Amino acid sequence: YSQGTQLPDVKALGDYYARLASWYTQGGFTDELGKFHASGHHYDIGYWEVFNEIDGEHDTTPQQYVKRYDAVTQAVLKVAPAMKFVGLALSEPSDAPRTFAYFLDPKNHQPGVPLDYISFHVYATPSGDQTLEDWQYTFFNQASAFVSVAGYILQIRDQLSPSTKVMVNEAGSILSGDMVQGEPGHIEKPIPPAYWNLSGALYAYLYIELAKLGVDTVGESQLVGYPSQFPSVTMIDWTNGKPNARFTVLELIKNNFGPGDDLSATLVRSNGSLAESDAIEAQAFTREGHRKLLLVNQRNREVAVELPKECLGATIQTIGGVSPDTVTQNVGDAKVRLMPFSVSVVALKD
Repeated sequence: YSQGTQLPDVKALGDYYARLASWYTQGGFTDELGKFHASGHHYDIGYWEVFNEIDGEHDTTPQQYVKRYDAVTQAVLKVAPAMKFVGLALSEPSDAPRTFAYFLDPKNHQPGVPLDYISFHVYATPSGDQTLEDWQYTFFNQASAFVSVAGYILQIRDQLSPSTKVMVNEAGSILSGDMVQGEPGHIEKPIPPAYWNLSGALYAYLYIELAKLGVDTVGESQLVGYPSQFPSVTMIDWTNGKPNARFTVLELIKNNFGPGDDLSATLVRSNGSLAESDAIEAQAFTREGHRKLLLVNQRNREVAVELPKECLGATIQTIGGVSPDTVTQNVGDAKVRLMPFSVSVVALKD
């Protein structure tokens, strides 16, 4: 799977992926000898990401990737003309400004090749000697640094291909043990229950900050992990199939926010305690007159927040502590206490 660095016949590569696309979208494919192989599949696949984390495989240069991307997209479009394409899928975007610049320059592509989306990934990863008390700072510090990187990438996009949209389609966290899970004698350490809420709060923080930048899609990864396959990245408890807080936070955000929202300027005042204000991330969203406030507690402790007076009587949905469940209640007092690593949605009365 990971062997080799050269691929001279990009046409054969494109033809292979065209057959793959045809297999899943057109009921089958015709092989090189003219024989049709039926699949019965007619899936509606709208987006095709060309490879994954190319910066970690085959010593791929930007020039090589562009040739392969062009071959794949041109071939797939012949069998799926409505397909939209996602390029790059980089695991270390901070190391790749030249890759973004080369890929996003239309002059480097064949005529007519679509540059619909670019994508890149972010995972907060603590060191092996850190504990949950350290993770709460490490995760959000790394996320903040990533947001700066994303802003720089969007500047490159704006200069070279402003119509290209942006996906951060793997956002999550990985504990250090997952990085050595394939080594002999590896022992899987128990994952603290609060970790899942911390990781969910991390996603909510990234959602807010990337929405401010204008990133089009923020996807969480991954649906199912388990020991030997990145257990700390799962959104589902592999022992019983139930969703953890990473899943339910994603669901909470999906059900309350999305395209078309207006982001209002949102201020978190210290009220004399810098530690308390630094613990809270907040963003107000408005859509068709409906006002909602997203609150994220970045700390492993309860934090008191005094809401604006117009929040009295609002509905607040919260996921926090060590539970993946959503608790819904009315705001009866301007001051609310947010559970550790909580994500809350305050829906104001119309």
